[in-house]
Parts: sequence; structure tokens; C-alpha cells
Amino acid sequence: MPVIRNAKKKLKVDRKRESANKKTKTSINFAIKKAQRKPIPANIQKAFKVIDKGVKKDIFHKNKASRIKSRLSKLAGKKSQSLTKSKTPKPIR
Repeated sequence: MPVIRNAKKKLKVDRKRESANKKTKTSINFAIKKAQRKPIPANIQKAFKVIDKGVKKDIFHKNKASRIKSRLSKLAGKKSQSLTKSKTPKPIR
């Protein structure tokens, strides 16, 4: 435990900041998992929004955010390709 008055204040601020960051991280992780499970445009857009907020609040680095967004975009691309392939009629022989 800190002894100096300023160190006590800093500990108090750090704990508040830690709890706020933890809330933001859990909301980001929840949005990412939701977008991974159902890669529809609405889920991906929501995930992008919370990821950008996390970067703005310095929760994680911008390169990590772009990597996550890229992976989610690839999932959306795969999902749309599989839908277009399944919707095309089979040729009659």
C-alpha cells in the first residue's frame, strides 16, 4: 500500500481507470465474438464502432484494431461468397 498522499490518490485514480477500461474491453470482446458468430453487416458495423472507441480511449493499439477489423471483414466476405454460391442454380444436365 502507498504511504505518500499523492501515491494514495494515484492508486485511487488507477483503480477507477482500470474498472472503466475493463468495461470497455468486455464490450469490445462481446461485439467481436458476436460478429464472428454471425458475420452480418449490422454486427460487423457495431464491432467496428466499439473497436474504434477502444482505440480512441487507448485501450489497445491501432494496429491491433486494424488487424481485428481485417479479420472480421474477411469473415463477411466468406459469408457473402458462400451465400452467392448456394443461391446460384445448378445447371440441368
